[in-house]
Amino acid sequence: MAALAWLLIPLVVAIGAGLWGSWANRTRKARSDGPELDGYARFRAAMEKPPSRT
Repeated sequence: MAALAWLLIPLVVAIGAGLWGSWANRTRKARSDGPELDGYARFRAAMEKPPSRT
């Protein structure tokens, strides 16, 4: 009986990994990269400005 338990543990883990993998790769609503690209554009604009002299 103990040997059966040791054989079932990897089987349960494999099933759990398969379920998690299918959940992690599920189709999601398409997100645009708009906010991230806008933030990057602001960052680049700030880096291109000449340093202000005080």
